[in-house]
Amino acid sequence: GMRKEMIMSDAAVEQRRALIRRKKREQIGAQPPGAKGLTEEQRTMISELMNAQMKTFDTTFTHFKNFRLPEVLSSSLEIPECLQTPSSREEAAKWSKLREDLCSVKLSLQLRGEDGSVWNYKPPADNSGKEIFSLLPHIADMSTYMFKGIINFAKVISYFRDLPIEDQISLLKGATFELCQLRFNTVFNAETGTWECGRLSYSLEDPSGGFQQLLLQPMLKFHYMLKKLQLHKEEYVLMQAISLFSPDRPGVVQRQVVDQLQERFAITLKAYIECNRPQPAHRFLFLKIMAMLTELRSINAQHTQRLLRIQDIHPFATPLMQELFSITES
Repeated sequence: GMRKEMIMSDAAVEQRRALIRRKKREQIGAQPPGAKGLTEEQRTMISELMNAQMKTFDTTFTHFKNFRLPEVLSSSLEIPECLQTPSSREEAAKWSKLREDLCSVKLSLQLRGEDGSVWNYKPPADNSGKEIFSLLPHIADMSTYMFKGIINFAKVISYFRDLPIEDQISLLKGATFELCQLRFNTVFNAETGTWECGRLSYSLEDPSGGFQQLLLQPMLKFHYMLKKLQLHKEEYVLMQAISLFSPDRPGVVQRQVVDQLQERFAITLKAYIECNRPQPAHRFLFLKIMAMLTELRSINAQHTQRLLRIQDIHPFATPLMQELFSITES
C-alpha cells in the first residue's frame, strides 16, 4: 500500500502545479518573440523582409520633396482643347468615360509647413474635369516616389535578386500598384479616413455627401477592411512578399520557382500568426489576409484597365503610363 507520509495535501499539490506553470512561463519568456514554431529559415526570411522595408519605406515621408502641388483652379486652367470640344461623338464618349473614372471620387490634400502653416486643396464642386489636370503632376510625383521605394525594396530581397532580370521586371510591373496600397495602408487613419504621409495628408471627398456611398468605392473599402485587422509590421511585409512573388504575372518565365517562393512566404505568414496571435481568437486571420490579397488583385486589374482607357483618350496621360515601366527597367 501507499505510505501516508508520501500523500501530498491539496495545498502541496496546488503549490507544485504553480511551480510547473511558472517554469513553463520562464522557458517561453527566454525565447525570442515568435521563435516557437518558426523555423530558422522563416525567422531569416522575416528578418530580411523587415530590413528591406526599413531601408526603403519611411512612414514620415521625410524624403518626399520637390513635389508639385495642385494648381489653384481658376478660369486660367483650361481643359485641353481636343477634350474640351470633342470633335466627334466617339471622342465625347471617351471624355465622358474619363470623367466617370476620375471624378467620381475626389481627392483633398493638406500640406503642413515647417513653420506651422497649413495649405489646403479641395477639388471644385462643379465636376468640370479641370481637377483631373490639376492633380496629375502631384499624383505623378507621389507615384514615382512610391515606385522607386518598392523597386529598392525588391532589390534588397535575396530571393528576388536571384531571379532572371526579365522575371524581376515582370513581377514589379505586376505588383507595384498592390505594394503601394499595402504601404499606404500602414499610414491610413481609419478614424478620420485620411492617409497621413508626413506633412502631407490625403482624404477622399464624396460628391454626394453620403459616406455609405463613398464606402462603395473598392479602394476605400479595401483600406478600411485591411486596417481593421490591426496587422503587425511583419504581417504587412509578408503580404508584400506574397504579392510580389506572384507566378501568374504576365511575362514571368520561371513560374515554378516564383510559385514555390510565394508558397514559402505564405507558410511563413501562417506560422507567424500562429506563434504571435492568441488562439483561437485569430484562427481566421491568415484566411482574412489572403482574402484581402485576392481583393487587392481585383482592384489592381480595374486600376490597370482605367489607366489604359485614360491613355487611349489623350496623349497627356502617356508619360504617366510610361513612368512605371521606365522606372522598373532602370
